Parts: sequence; structure tokens; C-alpha cells
Amino acid sequence: MATTDLERAALDEYRRLPVAERRRIARRATPDLRLRLAHVERSMALDRSPGALASVLTGGREMQAPHLDIIDRIYQRIAAGERLRVMVTMPPRAGKSRRTSRWGPVWYLRRQPDHRFMLASYAAHLADDHGRFVRNTITEHAPTLGIDLRYGSQAANRFDIDGHEGGMVTAGVGGALTGRGAHVAAVDDPFKGSEDAGSPTQRDRVWDWWQSVLLTRLEPQGSVLLVNTRWDDDDLSGRLLKEEPEDWIVIDLPALALSDNDPLGRQIGEALWPERFNTDDYARIRKSVGERVWWSLYQQQPRPLEGGVWQWAWITGNRVSPVAFRAVDLARVVVALDPAGGESSSHDESGIVAAGRSTDGHYYVLADRTGKHSAENRGRETCLLALELGADAIVVETNYGGDMARQNVIQAWAELERLGQTKGMPMPRIVDVTAKKGKRLRAEPIAQLYETGQVHHCAEFQQLETQMVTWIPGMDSPDRMDAAVHALTELADPAAANVGTGSYQDQRLAGRR
Repeated sequence: MATTDLERAALDEYRRLPVAERRRIARRATPDLRLRLAHVERSMALDRSPGALASVLTGGREMQAPHLDIIDRIYQRIAAGERLRVMVTMPPRAGKSRRTSRWGPVWYLRRQPDHRFMLASYAAHLADDHGRFVRNTITEHAPTLGIDLRYGSQAANRFDIDGHEGGMVTAGVGGALTGRGAHVAAVDDPFKGSEDAGSPTQRDRVWDWWQSVLLTRLEPQGSVLLVNTRWDDDDLSGRLLKEEPEDWIVIDLPALALSDNDPLGRQIGEALWPERFNTDDYARIRKSVGERVWWSLYQQQPRPLEGGVWQWAWITGNRVSPVAFRAVDLARVVVALDPAGGESSSHDESGIVAAGRSTDGHYYVLADRTGKHSAENRGRETCLLALELGADAIVVETNYGGDMARQNVIQAWAELERLGQTKGMPMPRIVDVTAKKGKRLRAEPIAQLYETGQVHHCAEFQQLETQMVTWIPGMDSPDRMDAAVHALTELADPAAANVGTGSYQDQRLAGRR
């Protein structure tokens, strides 16, 4: 017995060693000890993560990728006792359902056999298929997993763990989830497709089910995992982000990386899973499915249908690449500031957009720094963008507190000058704009420039572009769009078009490329 206790203690110590040290010990071990260490390693892998467990049970055939590691880490944190609400968005065919709704529950119930796991999908039969996989996997590998199902409680949509309080229940979104509460609720694709998600009635039905059924079944410290592809700006993920953004950990994984702060550390344009779908594959998919499906389903940036002034094709068909833009000679650059304000409560952002006009009469949207800025910070952000791009003018809308916005810009420039950050650049001319005429009258001439292919976006400004194509005359216009219209109007104004080096005594436009 003493020897057995010593061996057990030694094996427990072995489990705590770093991987390199464990490998060194295994290489020097006797054949008998190496066999016992292999069993320990197998047990450790089963405990480590859903992906590691899947690899063991499938003999290494289960696919693994960095984005699936993220789902694994979510399960690890929940199993360790953290109360989480996590939203993961990713494109089709990326392995999300297999990891979230199949291997994840198997692993979690092995780790927490006294806990209840609840799973829902857009259809009951799909949720039942996932439940059947979990049930069959536990039954087939019971000796290895160390858990088994209770006799008489083995239905695909509801089963219990033998000798424990835990188990699993599945249902379609909109269906009943009766019985005991859940420690984990996983929702995997609550909408079947675009038609389903595009219906306001169906979106409301899913929202009501979420609030009145799923959330009411959670234990006090229960966790929620929502994994889906995006279909609509007001789908379940979209509505949750509007209603309670501070409650959610959001892991956004587009098919092609869109930003520098990508969760996987990808470069912009890098594919999610290049071993499975590379950039060429996604280019073919994008061409096949069209822009709206591409941006919604693959890029997780749902773009509503077009409104009455702009069209998607005018923007996407004339976008300019960074390489092509290097050959553009800009005659002018302006930054427009549309301060937060107005009659609508939706006006909570200060629009800050930069644009330029080339020597051949084309226009380029260069940057969008719109945000929820304080009065002081909006002036600073505007000036910093003007410095970055060498703007010769700053356009400020003077409606709704614009006089204060103008003063913010002047004070911000003076402060940057005092700090030595202007590097001798003269302060851009401030152009006051009072938007007296109707918004449609201001927007339509700029939309016509887009229609004729004279305006080019130098990047994918998703929020700005969505505001443009969904704005209908009569609606209160959003600040990003207003700022872009102000900037482009200044550049296209015949009175301003003749601005040249002679118009500025300080020669601020001299030498512009």
C-alpha cells in the first residue's frame, strides 16, 4: 500500500510538470512506466479541453485551429467556475457547431457531471442531432470518459448522467425547455437563414423566447454561450449588443480579418482558417454569394437593404486599393466634424471624416474617426486627423452646438502646437457649415458623384457605408454620413475647387502630391 501511495503521489507530481520535463522523463522511463505515463497523458488530454478530448477519442482525426482554441478556452473558463456571457461570431463551415454543440458538452459533462447543460438551435431536429451525438459519444466511450448515462434516461433531447445530478436537454429556438435549471446554456445559430432573420416577426419571436424561456432556466451562476453567423443587424446578436453590450464578451471572427485588433492577431485580409479556406477560396465565395451575404454571413458585418439615395454597388465597385492609391495626386484634403447633437436620441457620436480631391477631379474618403467623444476630445481627434493627413481645412457643422465645436478645434490645435505636435504645420482653415437646406438636398449631389464613379473609399468603412445605403430621406441623418457629405461638398464646391497654392499665403498646399 505504501508503494501504491508513493506511485500515486509521483504521478500526481508528474501531472504538474511542464511538457518538456514530462517528455524528458518519458524518454528515460522503463517500458512499464512509459505505458503508465501514456495513460496519464491520455487522461490529462481528456481533461484539458474539448478539442484535446476530441483528438483522443477520434485518434487525432478531429480538426483543430486557432479559432476553435478560442471556443475551447471559453469552455475551460466556464468549467472552472466563471460566470460568462460570451458571443462568438464566425462564418459557415468553420467547425463552430461541432466544437460548441458536440464536443464541448461531452467535455463539460465529464468535468462537471453534476451540472445541467442546455442546448438550443434554430430547429428542434438539429438540436436533437447534436444531443444524439453527445449521448452516443458518452455511451460509446463511457469507460474512458468516466461517466455513463442513467438507465431509462437516454433520449436524444434529454438524458441524465448516471450517479450524478447532471445531464443535457436540447430544444429548437422557440420550443420549451422544461425541467431543472441549467448551469450552461449554449445557443448555436438561432436563425435558419436570411429569410428567417429578415422577418421582424421572427426576430421578435426569438427575442421573446430568449427572455422568457432560455434565461429563466439558468441557474444563478449560469453561463451563456451564443455562437452564430450574423444575418441581420437586428438578429439576436445584434439586439443583445444594442440592449446590453456591457454584459457580453464578444469574439468577432470574420472570414477575412477586418481590423488590427483581430482576436487571433491576424493581419487585415488574412483568412480565418487558410488550411481549409484561403483568400482565393473566399474571393470565389464572395463572387458567388454577392456582397450582402458576404458581409453578413462571412464577415459578420450585416448590411441592411439599400435605402433611397446610395447603392452598395456605387461604393464597392469604386473602392480603391492601397497600392492604387499610392499613384493618386491629391490637390486638397479636408476633415469634417459633425458634432453630436440634434433632435434624435440616436445622435450620440461626433462624426469625424476625412476626404481628399485629386488633381483629375476624383474624390477619396480617407478616414473615419467617428466616435462617442467628449467635447474636448472631439476637437483633439479632429486636429490629430488633420495633422496625420495634412488637411488644409476643417469643416465644422455649426448646428446644435457647432459654435462650441469650432472653439474646441481651435483650442485643441493651440494645445497640440504648445506641445510641439503640429511640427510647424499651419492651422487648417476652419469652414463653418450651417445645414439650413434639407438633408436630401445636401446628400443627393454627393450621391450623384458616387453614382458616376467619382468617389472612392480608401478602405472598408463598414459603419459609414451602412449608414449611407440605409438612409432614406425623411429619416434623421446619422453623424458619420453627415460628416462625409460635408467633407465631399467642400471639395466639390465650385467656389472651393479653385483653391490653389495662391489662395493660401502660407503655401500650405505647395508640394502636395
